[in-house]
Parts: sequence; structure tokens; C-alpha cells
Amino acid sequence: SYTYAEATWTQNLWDWTHSHVRAFEFFAGSAKLVVPDNLKSGVKAPCWYEPELNRTYGDLAVHYGVGILPARPYHPRDKAKAEVGVQIVQRAVLAALRKRQFFSLAELNEAILELVHKLNARPFRKMAGSRAELYRLLDRPALQPLPADPFAYAEWKRARVNLDYHVDVDRHYYSAPYQLVGKEVDVRSTSNTVEIFYQGKRVASHMRSRLAYKATTVSSII
Repeated sequence: SYTYAEATWTQNLWDWTHSHVRAFEFFAGSAKLVVPDNLKSGVKAPCWYEPELNRTYGDLAVHYGVGILPARPYHPRDKAKAEVGVQIVQRAVLAALRKRQFFSLAELNEAILELVHKLNARPFRKMAGSRAELYRLLDRPALQPLPADPFAYAEWKRARVNLDYHVDVDRHYYSAPYQLVGKEVDVRSTSNTVEIFYQGKRVASHMRSRLAYKATTVSSII
């Protein structure tokens, strides 16, 4: 029951994935399986048998070597330990902060982390030890080590190659091979690069540009 908690501005894809990254860093390792809710940022299509993950979330799972098994819709017992953890954090963290005022998200998270450490170090009432002691003894040795390289956040989208053989990414236009005019491609964009894939093969790569309504064109053929 070793606990981690933090506050974020939103539940969008950026905050969702980076909360995972910070949690893995807090635990100093990653589990072999993660059981999340069916949040839209993580699960595109909930399903009892084969849920479809957001592709960025899938990239995170591959990077850390974890399996993602979302809880079944309306089955909170699939993640009962997490449900209990939420109640504990509400009582031990949120209740303690309810009358305090914060002027930045970083300031709030610093206060949350301080209370989380106290929660994990608090002795159990009905058994020996604490969450932190049992974590070091049982859980920490079972975790997978963190990857040597940091997770590179990237967003995916489907796009159709325009008649001018470019695709639109945040109002900037990137060239694709002219043979793909009218075809649907997969576009992977990071803070520095934009890559275009067709049928699983990368067919173009560009430096990311923030100039709206401009074009980046390179010679590429398939």
C-alpha cells in the first residue's frame, strides 16, 4: 500500500502520461502491470476483453516494460487496492490541506509530497511496521529497474496527405512522399520532430516548427 499522489491541472494526455513517469520515479522502479481507470487519455475504446489504448500511453508502456490492463467498466473491485488508496489520501492529504491556500501547482505538490511521506512512514495500527518499511522489504526488490533513457513524449494522429503532398500538424504543414497524395498516414510528433508513417514504415522525418501556416518540405520518395 505504498502511496504516491500528486495534483495536475487537467486529466489530458500530457498530464496523464507524465503523472505515470513521476510515479515510477517516486517508486524508483516500475511494476509489471498497471491497472488504470478507463480514462479517455489512456483508453480510447473501453472493452471487457480487448480495450484499445491511446497510442502514446502504449508507447509509455513499452518504454517502461509494463503491461496495461484497464479495469472493466463499472468494476471498481478490479483495482480495489487503488480505491482504498484514494480514500486514504483524501483523509490524510486532502483533508489536511483543505484550509491552506497555494499560489502555484509546484507549491501544492510540494505540500502533498510532504504529507505522502508522512503517510507512508506512519506505523500501522494492527501490525508491525509501516508502508515505507514493507515497501523497502517486499515491493522495491520486485520492481523492474527504470530505463536508462527518459521517456520521450510523443502524440500520434491520423492524417490524410493533401494534394500538395503535405500534412497538417498544429497549423504547420510537413511534406510526405508525393506518391501518398490522398492516402491516410500516421503522424508522430514530439517537441522536436515530426515523423510520418505509412503502413508501419517511416516515410518522412522533419524538425518540428512552430510557424503557423508555413510549410516544411524535404525531398522524399517511397
